Amino acid sequence: MQSTPINDPEVPRYELYAHGADIGIRGFGNSPARALEGAALALTSVICPPREVFPNHCVDIQCQASSLDDLLYAWLNALVYEMATRHMLFSRFRLEIVGTHLAAEAWGEPIDIARHQPAVEVKGATYTDLHVTQSTSGTWTAQCILDV
Repeated sequence: MQSTPINDPEVPRYELYAHGADIGIRGFGNSPARALEGAALALTSVICPPREVFPNHCVDIQCQASSLDDLLYAWLNALVYEMATRHMLFSRFRLEIVGTHLAAEAWGEPIDIARHQPAVEVKGATYTDLHVTQSTSGTWTAQCILDV
Protein backbone atom coordinates (compact mmCIF):
# COMPACT_ATOMS: atom_id res chain seq x y z
CA MET A 1 0.00 0.00 0.00
CA GLN A 2 1.29 3.45 -0.89
CA SER A 3 0.44 6.52 1.16
CA THR A 4 1.65 9.97 2.07
CA PRO A 5 3.59 10.24 5.35
CA ILE A 6 2.68 13.87 6.04
CA ASN A 7 1.01 14.66 9.37
CA ASP A 8 0.23 18.33 8.66
CA PRO A 9 -3.60 18.69 8.70
CA GLU A 10 -3.36 21.39 6.00
CA VAL A 11 -1.67 19.05 3.50
CA PRO A 12 -3.93 16.57 1.67
CA ARG A 13 -3.08 12.94 2.38
CA TYR A 14 -3.85 9.83 0.38
CA GLU A 15 -3.33 6.10 0.07
CA LEU A 16 -3.89 3.35 -2.50
CA TYR A 17 -5.49 -0.01 -1.77
CA ALA A 18 -5.81 -3.22 -3.77
CA HIS A 19 -9.07 -4.17 -5.48
CA GLY A 20 -8.97 -7.03 -7.98
CA ALA A 21 -7.70 -5.74 -11.33
CA ASP A 22 -8.47 -2.11 -10.44
CA ILE A 23 -7.01 0.30 -7.87
CA GLY A 24 -8.66 1.85 -4.84
CA ILE A 25 -7.81 5.35 -3.72
CA ARG A 26 -8.45 7.24 -0.50
CA GLY A 27 -7.96 10.90 0.26
CA PHE A 28 -7.91 12.26 3.79
CA GLY A 29 -8.33 15.74 5.19
CA ASN A 30 -9.81 18.00 7.82
CA SER A 31 -12.67 18.94 5.45
CA PRO A 32 -14.44 17.37 2.48
CA ALA A 33 -12.47 19.65 0.14
CA ARG A 34 -9.14 18.50 1.62
CA ALA A 35 -10.19 14.85 1.37
CA LEU A 36 -11.10 15.34 -2.32
CA GLU A 37 -7.70 17.02 -2.85
CA GLY A 38 -6.09 13.93 -1.31
CA ALA A 39 -8.12 11.68 -3.62
CA ALA A 40 -6.86 13.73 -6.58
CA LEU A 41 -3.26 13.23 -5.43
CA ALA A 42 -3.95 9.52 -5.09
CA LEU A 43 -5.26 9.51 -8.68
CA THR A 44 -2.01 11.07 -9.87
CA SER A 45 0.05 8.64 -7.79
CA VAL A 46 -1.52 5.73 -9.67
CA ILE A 47 0.13 7.12 -12.81
CA CYS A 48 3.40 8.50 -11.41
CA PRO A 49 4.74 10.00 -8.17
CA PRO A 50 3.06 13.41 -7.67
CA ARG A 51 6.42 14.92 -6.63
CA GLU A 52 7.58 14.33 -10.23
CA VAL A 53 4.83 16.60 -11.62
CA PHE A 54 5.71 20.29 -11.59
CA PRO A 55 2.73 22.59 -10.89
CA ASN A 56 3.49 24.99 -13.76
CA HIS A 57 0.05 25.36 -15.38
CA CYS A 58 -3.37 25.92 -13.81
CA VAL A 59 -6.63 24.44 -15.09
CA ASP A 60 -9.98 25.54 -13.63
CA ILE A 61 -12.51 22.76 -13.06
CA GLN A 62 -16.15 23.05 -12.00
CA CYS A 63 -18.42 20.18 -10.94
CA GLN A 64 -21.89 19.87 -9.50
CA ALA A 65 -23.60 16.84 -7.99
CA SER A 66 -26.42 15.97 -5.62
CA SER A 67 -24.20 14.56 -2.84
CA LEU A 68 -20.59 14.55 -1.64
CA ASP A 69 -20.22 10.99 -2.94
CA ASP A 70 -21.37 12.00 -6.40
CA LEU A 71 -19.20 15.12 -6.23
CA LEU A 72 -16.13 12.91 -5.64
CA TYR A 73 -17.11 10.81 -8.67
CA ALA A 74 -17.63 13.92 -10.84
CA TRP A 75 -14.38 15.53 -9.61
CA LEU A 76 -12.17 12.51 -10.31
CA ASN A 77 -13.72 11.95 -13.73
CA ALA A 78 -13.28 15.65 -14.57
CA LEU A 79 -9.59 15.27 -13.71
CA VAL A 80 -9.30 12.14 -15.88
CA TYR A 81 -10.94 14.07 -18.74
CA GLU A 82 -8.56 17.03 -18.33
CA MET A 83 -5.54 14.71 -18.18
CA ALA A 84 -6.61 12.92 -21.35
CA THR A 85 -7.59 15.95 -23.43
CA ARG A 86 -4.77 18.26 -22.31
CA HIS A 87 -2.14 15.48 -22.06
CA MET A 88 -1.29 16.70 -18.57
CA LEU A 89 -0.69 15.39 -15.07
CA PHE A 90 -1.61 17.32 -11.92
CA SER A 91 0.11 17.52 -8.55
CA ARG A 92 -1.43 20.47 -6.69
CA PHE A 93 -5.09 21.23 -6.12
CA ARG A 94 -7.20 23.91 -4.48
CA LEU A 95 -10.85 23.06 -4.00
CA GLU A 96 -13.80 24.94 -2.67
CA ILE A 97 -17.06 23.13 -2.05
CA VAL A 98 -20.22 25.16 -1.54
CA GLY A 99 -23.32 23.03 -1.14
CA THR A 100 -23.33 20.71 -4.16
CA HIS A 101 -20.89 22.79 -6.25
CA LEU A 102 -17.13 22.26 -6.50
CA ALA A 103 -14.78 24.89 -7.91
CA ALA A 104 -11.16 23.82 -8.27
CA GLU A 105 -7.77 24.76 -9.57
CA ALA A 106 -5.60 21.85 -10.68
CA TRP A 107 -1.92 22.64 -11.18
CA GLY A 108 0.36 20.48 -13.29
CA GLU A 109 2.30 20.12 -16.49
CA PRO A 110 2.23 18.33 -19.84
CA ILE A 111 3.13 14.64 -19.64
CA ASP A 112 6.81 13.95 -20.26
CA ILE A 113 6.92 10.20 -20.95
CA ALA A 114 10.67 9.94 -20.27
CA ARG A 115 10.52 11.80 -16.95
CA HIS A 116 7.09 10.78 -15.63
CA GLN A 117 7.19 7.18 -16.86
CA PRO A 118 3.41 6.71 -16.54
CA ALA A 119 2.60 3.32 -14.99
CA VAL A 120 -1.03 2.96 -16.09
CA GLU A 121 -3.81 4.81 -17.84
CA VAL A 122 -6.73 5.65 -15.58
CA LYS A 123 -10.01 5.21 -17.46
CA GLY A 124 -12.15 6.76 -14.75
CA ALA A 125 -13.61 6.68 -11.27
CA THR A 126 -16.29 4.10 -10.53
CA TYR A 127 -19.17 3.90 -8.05
CA THR A 128 -17.52 0.90 -6.37
CA ASP A 129 -16.56 1.71 -2.76
CA LEU A 130 -17.49 5.33 -3.50
CA HIS A 131 -18.05 7.40 -0.37
CA VAL A 132 -17.07 10.56 1.43
CA THR A 133 -17.38 10.22 5.21
CA GLN A 134 -16.27 11.85 8.42
CA SER A 135 -14.84 9.76 11.25
CA THR A 136 -15.61 10.33 14.92
CA SER A 137 -12.19 12.02 15.22
CA GLY A 138 -13.23 14.57 12.57
CA THR A 139 -11.08 13.32 9.69
CA TRP A 140 -12.79 13.19 6.30
CA THR A 141 -12.14 10.29 3.91
CA ALA A 142 -12.95 10.31 0.18
CA GLN A 143 -12.55 6.95 -1.55
CA CYS A 144 -13.46 4.93 -4.62
CA ILE A 145 -12.15 2.37 -7.07
CA LEU A 146 -10.46 3.57 -10.27
CA ASP A 147 -10.88 1.68 -13.51
CA VAL A 148 -7.37 1.24 -14.96
